[in-house]
Amino acid sequence: MRILIATDAWRPQINGVVHTLERMSAAARLQGADIAFLTPEGFPSAPMPTYPEIRLALATWGAIARRIEAACADHIHIATEGPIGFAARRHCLRKGLAFTTSYHTRFPEYISARAHIPESWSYAALRRFHAPAAAVMAPTPSMAGELTRRGFARVKVWSRGVDHARFQPRLANAFALPRPIFLSVGRVAVEKNLEAFLRLDLPGSKVVVGDGPARATLAARYPQVHFPGPRSGAALA
Repeated sequence: MRILIATDAWRPQINGVVHTLERMSAAARLQGADIAFLTPEGFPSAPMPTYPEIRLALATWGAIARRIEAACADHIHIATEGPIGFAARRHCLRKGLAFTTSYHTRFPEYISARAHIPESWSYAALRRFHAPAAAVMAPTPSMAGELTRRGFARVKVWSRGVDHARFQPRLANAFALPRPIFLSVGRVAVEKNLEAFLRLDLPGSKVVVGDGPARATLAARYPQVHFPGPRSGAALA
């Protein structure tokens, strides 16, 4: 079986969506699947507003259609709701091709925090985008339940796994800090609502691993919290 995954995000070092897709594709290949990616690579691109680490492809619908046809895929999965995702969705609908989609992050909350656009407007647009999909993959049961309550159809749980070869108990003390340690790992940005965590009155120490536009501001506002910066791979483990 050949599976084509269309995604606008293609920066593994900073993007959890890409890491998820890479790990999934590696496991799928071990089971005999042939995985191909349709990404911004090879297209002109521009930085995503308010999130410049992600570059959006400046590709025509015709160029995306030609790549999809050339892939000769048995199944098409649209992983993101960006330019490539919209173009792939348009092609599938025009050709009567079945496809699945996935919902990775809380974009309505992100847009509301950044641009003060009502979340209801963004959720309406996302419902329309995902409506034709044979299934909408959500990362957790709670997210699947929330999407269902918001009117999304055919929502399925696509759970995340843990790389036990890398993430396992270690004897070494990674942080010489008072215990217990409360750890947050992820992008340090306003839409993550990290201040709800940072304001908590907790014993021990708080550690925020990651980077983002709000890191400097939060580090200055909460000097008692430790911000070691981004970590990946063995350093993150």
